[in-house]
Amino acid sequence: MELTYERRGTGPPLVLLHGIGHHWQAWSPVLDLLADRHDVIAVDFPGFGASPPFPPDTPYNVETAAFAVEEFWEGLGLSQPHVAGNSLGGYVALDMASRGVVRTAVALSPAGFWSRTECLYACTALRMLRKAAGVTSEGTAAALMSSAVGRTASLGLLVADPNRMADEEVLLGAHALRNAAGFDEMLDSFTWLAPPAPPKVPITIAWGDHDRLLPRRQAVRAGRWAQQRVKLLTGCGHVPMSDDPALVARIILETTSG
Repeated sequence: MELTYERRGTGPPLVLLHGIGHHWQAWSPVLDLLADRHDVIAVDFPGFGASPPFPPDTPYNVETAAFAVEEFWEGLGLSQPHVAGNSLGGYVALDMASRGVVRTAVALSPAGFWSRTECLYACTALRMLRKAAGVTSEGTAAALMSSAVGRTASLGLLVADPNRMADEEVLLGAHALRNAAGFDEMLDSFTWLAPPAPPKVPITIAWGDHDRLLPRRQAVRAGRWAQQRVKLLTGCGHVPMSDDPALVARIILETTSG
């Protein structure tokens, strides 16, 4: 299907996958850093960002999201690109690695390594963020972002330091969350999400040490699943691209260079 995307750079293809309720612009802080070495394609999942929703008979879950992205890159003439994802996108990246359809995969704070209580907490927190985005007009959102307390309250679950984010980035993110057609059904699918099969290609899992949405103790489970040590991203939250673009780019490039 047709998906909205941003493409920059030259080199081996690298596809970037965002989290639930987000959009390709989540990767904006690292795009140019990665484009020095790769043909970078940051894509909106179906029903998120500016991509059209799935047809009514197609459910929103990680499998349908993954297959839609694979169909998308095949349409661009790509085969087995590198892939990196955050949160929902991180899980999708690991699922792709488990099926061997990518060259390498990097997962930043991937979903799916939670306990039942942790899943309930994360889903409840995300629903609250979505509700807040739904009742906040652009004018009141701008006023909220001008307050240090307001920025911390609205963004503290996602980033370690909300003050590092530009106002435009925050407002665009709120708009994407508010208008994500696939949000509710995708979030409902998380309740039965379990780790994918073991990877068939090289992977890296990295976790923000200030992740308040999927706490870093989940990294221990992810490490056991991957049978490798998970890299901790010092000073980073759940969406580390905004906290430390250089660190995130380095983690991805170390993996893709093999």
